[in-house]
Formats: sequence, C-alpha cells, structure tokens
Amino acid sequence: INAPVFHVNAEDPEMVSYITKLALDYRMRYKKDVVVDLMCYRRHGHNEADEPAVTQPLMYEAIRNLPTTRVNYAASLMKQGVITQGEVDAMVKDYRKELKDGNRVAYNILEPKNKRAWELLWADYFDVTWHDPYESAISKKHIKDLNKKLQKIPDGFEIHPRVKKIMQDRQKMADGKINADWGFAETLSYASLTENGVPIRLTGQDCGRGTFFHRNAVLHNQLANEDYTPLQHIGEKQGRVQIFDSILSEEAALGFEYGYATANPESLVIWEAQFGDFVNGAQAIIDQFISSGEAKWGRLSNLVMLLPHGLEGQGPEHSSGRLERFLQLCASHNMQVCVPSTAAQIFHLMRRQVLRKYRAPLIIMTPKSLLRNPLASSPLFRFTDEKFKVVIEERYDNIKPKKVDRVVLCSGKVFYELLTRRQDDQLNNVAILRVEQLYPFPHEALTSEIKKFTNAKDIIWCQEEPINQGAWYTSRHNFMRNLTKGQTLHVVARDLYAAPAEGSVRLHNINQSHIIEKALGIQPIDKARSVKK
Repeated sequence: INAPVFHVNAEDPEMVSYITKLALDYRMRYKKDVVVDLMCYRRHGHNEADEPAVTQPLMYEAIRNLPTTRVNYAASLMKQGVITQGEVDAMVKDYRKELKDGNRVAYNILEPKNKRAWELLWADYFDVTWHDPYESAISKKHIKDLNKKLQKIPDGFEIHPRVKKIMQDRQKMADGKINADWGFAETLSYASLTENGVPIRLTGQDCGRGTFFHRNAVLHNQLANEDYTPLQHIGEKQGRVQIFDSILSEEAALGFEYGYATANPESLVIWEAQFGDFVNGAQAIIDQFISSGEAKWGRLSNLVMLLPHGLEGQGPEHSSGRLERFLQLCASHNMQVCVPSTAAQIFHLMRRQVLRKYRAPLIIMTPKSLLRNPLASSPLFRFTDEKFKVVIEERYDNIKPKKVDRVVLCSGKVFYELLTRRQDDQLNNVAILRVEQLYPFPHEALTSEIKKFTNAKDIIWCQEEPINQGAWYTSRHNFMRNLTKGQTLHVVARDLYAAPAEGSVRLHNINQSHIIEKALGIQPIDKARSVKK
C-alpha cells in the first residue's frame, strides 16, 4: 500500500501515544498515508453481553487471568516511583464517582461554541424541495464562447484523428449547423458551471475519455506522454476541475466520492461506472450512505452517479444499472432517479443539480448507443429556451390527440425503438411519452400530458427490462395515480428473468421486437398484467 506500518503493543499506553504522534507528524510532513497497527485483544468478546469462551475457551481463560491494561500501567508507574498505590486507588475512586454522577470523564473533548462547520456549510440547503425554481438555459453567444475555450489546445499538442473529428463536429454544434450530441452537451454543462466558480470532480473507469468514446474531456498528446484538460482553462476565477480515471474498485471509489460530496454543497461530484452493472460492487455504499445518510445522520450529499444502462444485446453484465434497486430505496425525497434521453436533457439536468438549492444524490441511467444516435441529439434552442423536462411530451410525427386511443409511457433508449417502429408502420393512434424523472415522481407533469389524449383508454408502461426488474414493481402505483376513470394500465416488459438480460444477441433482438410490437398494439397485450382504474 506504499505506506509505513507501525506495529505497537496496545498494552503499552506510552508507546501507543508516542507512535500516534509519530504517525501524525509523518502524515503532516510527507502528505502520505500511514498505518498504526494496534496489537491487542478484546476482553469482553463481541460485546459486553457476549460469552467468547464458547468458541475460544483456551484464549479467554488466558485473557481472564491477565491484569487489565490500567492495572499493568499503574504497576509500571509505581515501580518507577512516579505514583503510589494510594494515588492509584484515589484516581480509580474519583473516576468511578464521576461516571456515577453522569459527569464528563473525557477531559480533552473540545465542545464547539456553535454548530459544527459542516452544519453551517449546509444550513441553506435543508428544507428545500425539488420543485424549487431554477434557470439552466444559456444564450447562443454563451455556448459559442464556452466552446471556443473548450476547442483551444496548446501549440504542438497533437490529438488523435478521431478526437480531432469529434472536436470539429462540436464546433459545428456550437454554431448551430448540426444538432448537439450527448458528449458536447455534457461537457458544455461542466464548462458553464465551472466558469461560475463551481468545483467539478469526475471519477470513474476511463471517465476522462468516456468508455464509449463520447466525452474526451482529457486530451492526450500523440507525440508525447502528456495530457491536457480544456475544462481546467475556462477562466481565471473558475472552479477547480478534477478528472481521474479510477481503478475497478467500485466500493472504494464510490465511497470516497460520497464523502467528498458531503464536504461542499456548491461542488459537483460525479462518479461514473464503466457499465451500469458495475455498480453492483458498490451496493454497500449505496445502501448504507447514499440512500439513507440524510435519514440516519441528517447528512446531505450532492453526489451524481452516472450508470450506462440499456439492453442492447451485450449480455447480463453489460446491460443494467439496476434501476429497480435505486427506486426500491427511494423514500422521503432522499434521492433523484432520472433517465434522460436527449443531449439537452443531460445538459439541463447537470446544471439543475447545482443551480437549485435542493441537495440530494442524483442517480442517472445514462445511455450507450444513444451517445451516437442522431435522434438523441438536440438543436440549440433546447439549450437556450428550455430546462430539464421531467416528462417529455409527444413531439414527433404530428400526432393528433383526438385520434390517439393508446398512450405509451417509457424511459430511456426504448423510446427511440418505439418511435422508429411507429414511423415504419405509420401508426397515428399511439402517443409516446417519456418519463425522464422516475423519482421524485412527476405526477403533475405526467397527468397534464395524459389528459391531452381524451380518447385514450389504454395506458401502457413499456420497459425493456424483465418485469421483475426496471421501474414497474416500484413505480406502478405512481402510474396508476395519473390515470383517469375508465382507463386501463398495462405493462409490457420481458418475462420474469433471474439475470438482467439475455446472453444471446439473437434472443435479445427477438424479445426486443416482441416488446415494441406489444406496446404499439401490433401484437396483443397480456391482459393478466393489466389493471383498470
């Protein structure tokens, strides 16, 4: 671990004190980790009510015959003539009296005069709701100015031809000549925030480039062993930007970033999994801290988790960010769970996380194939005139509300498969709504959109995940709440499955086609999965 380890006998209090001071001096001087290994034992086993002799009879027979550390230390001091037996007895008697009287016996604890620093730091962020207003749009001129800084690289710095093509395309996006893709939108959101002093920290496996080659926030010189991060050169008063490729140790990395995110409410701290499935290795951090830290300790966190999610035939270990687990942990607005489906949406979502006073961990199911899908790109007016939409309305194919008898609700990349098939079959009776925020659930926004289709009797929740996974079991009560009398809620999903996805591309394509066709009414829906309001 590249750190010194001091092994010390815990029955020697003076040596423990000396080694502790030495370790602190080492850390302060060399800014390095140091380990103090206390060689000791537990006199009472697991707890005071435990009986360790049941499983360790010989060891605890020896321990019972040992004098306590206090007795040994007192004997050592008396042997040196430092203290007498009478003084020892008086100290023990006084100490026990203090305990009995309920007085403090740890004399070296410092009581803060006021609230602790972290409480003061977060004081303005308690009692804020996710409905609080914010403005995340920026002007076209601002976009061009930021992109100009993102395009600037040092003289003699040779970037890879593929990266050069990406940067050339981003220039066209900033000029409004082509729609903006996900990588441009995400990077633009970071630039716009750090410009105003917001510290940004991004860690994860291959996050500098982006596992799917979409981000390229860290550029690498093809002629020398050096890199350059344009986001660190936005302005003189910008916030600190840190981008680190972390090792495949999700629990350690996510745990560190959670702690980092609790230290400053004005920062944007992001951890990205290489694939959403990899978050499995950090489940303890999610359960113990991210989802419940506020309820248990009153600790707020602004952590963002990016989990590439979507069934694309890549198998069970490269498909699911385990959306269902996060939704199962949601309560009392402890987290935000979003599935943005356009470039503009990720831009506004990232900015919303900082610009709004509401502070709660943000779990984002990010795409893989959509990073390069032209349909997921956004025109500039979506950046300059809008904000994050918790529900995206029906906006394609000039669908007439009165002709619609079926409304399909969905999240994520399955929307584009539904849209493409609807266009191929020229269906004009089906409207498709995207629920971009699954928690806190956007009841008002979804109800408003469903009510536009007065003749729709069938409301379908379509998910590509197996029915025992995804959003259905945790969110169906939310879908039901938004229906009107006489409407029927159906679910279209893969059948119950123990794994997140099939291991065969052929089987994936067959099942995916069935889901799309059932949701759009091309194949009949399983009525056993339907609930009428």
